Amino acid sequence: MVTFVTMLQNQQRPWWQLVLSRLTVAALFISVTLFYCLSTLQTIFSPTELPVPQSCALLLGPHSNQSTTNGSQQDNNICTPKVDIMFMKTHKTASSTFLNVLFRFGEKQKLKFAFPNSRNDFLYPSRFQHTYVQGFRSGTCFNIMCNHMRFNAPEVAKVLPRDTTYITILRDPAQLFESSFHYFDHIVPLTWRIPGEDKMAEFLRDPTLYFSPNGFNSFYLKNLLFFDFGEDNTLDADDPRVEESIRLIDEHFHLVMLTEHFEESLILLKDILCWEMSDLLFFKLNSRKETTVSKLTPELRAKALQWNSIDWELYKHFNLTFWKKVDAYGRERMAKDVAELRMRNAEMVKICIEGGHSVVAGSIHEEAMQPWQPIGEKSIMGYNLNKNIDKAYQVLCRKMLTPEIQYLTDLGVNMWLTKLWGHVRNIINW
Repeated sequence: MVTFVTMLQNQQRPWWQLVLSRLTVAALFISVTLFYCLSTLQTIFSPTELPVPQSCALLLGPHSNQSTTNGSQQDNNICTPKVDIMFMKTHKTASSTFLNVLFRFGEKQKLKFAFPNSRNDFLYPSRFQHTYVQGFRSGTCFNIMCNHMRFNAPEVAKVLPRDTTYITILRDPAQLFESSFHYFDHIVPLTWRIPGEDKMAEFLRDPTLYFSPNGFNSFYLKNLLFFDFGEDNTLDADDPRVEESIRLIDEHFHLVMLTEHFEESLILLKDILCWEMSDLLFFKLNSRKETTVSKLTPELRAKALQWNSIDWELYKHFNLTFWKKVDAYGRERMAKDVAELRMRNAEMVKICIEGGHSVVAGSIHEEAMQPWQPIGEKSIMGYNLNKNIDKAYQVLCRKMLTPEIQYLTDLGVNMWLTKLWGHVRNIINW
């Protein structure tokens, strides 16, 4: 598949570039196959399982910055932060922005992350297995799990302590579909034969002409949220299993954030986890150039929602629960806290970001600040650090602007497979 795309995009290139490209792609697929086989063997021969701890908060050493438990209850007006956290990272939902928040909090509290092995996701789109965790040993204490996975609740529960707080994030399904269609189209072969310049509009005109549930990577184009939660994304929206799955998701997750109300979501998170406002600071990461974003007409939006009808049911359900939580928190209190968060973020923009805005990939000065790009294009924006940042903010600014892949490497994740795939992308995008 990737070789075919490469050939189309490199017809005018010298022969040695084409040979290098194909050899690199071949090496990648061989590596993936070997890695999958080794992962399967690891699953088969995993040792006897020990029970997971009730909590891993009590095992933190004296180097943590605050007194930490995994309860946010008020005790004589003293609130201590929760540290056992599972973030179900969904696709194209601003989840990379929140991941940066979690990485910084985990470093601040000296927490132990449950990371993937060799790559930046847990063998997605396979359903998560506990043996996918780098360095997993039965009974080990892990505080935070937050990389892309296809959710599998019983297997996640084998890794994290029993008092873990479960969090995820959803996005308006029409907007998510637009983003996913354009970001992943080069790795979804069924989109290659769609005629015309506006492939998304043509696809939505009659998706059944092009979509096949068994097509390679086709899950990116239909009910992607529901699929990420480990469910069957090809069910009819009125299938009883859909309602039951939504009910189980609701029972499992303590907070379902919304991309469209990201700041309000962070304030609710702060309340649930008993964090400080300084823990919530963020810059928008992994955003696309405006020129690559298709504007959805009312007609296209309606068609996108109809095509992603399960995700629409999922989103409507958690939109209701979200605003109930906001009402319980207090609308005026929420508005005040959001205003404070925006003010603090604006101050950090002035301190950290050159020019005060994101720039295209070609204008990023440091290689370490280059974001991961989709195959065949460089549509993801990034940032340049201000020069002469005050010493008190240098580390924080760099961490807030560090893209996901580089941050994972800084945290010690073995990323050889992702890095190999990155080299292939660079050749394709050459």
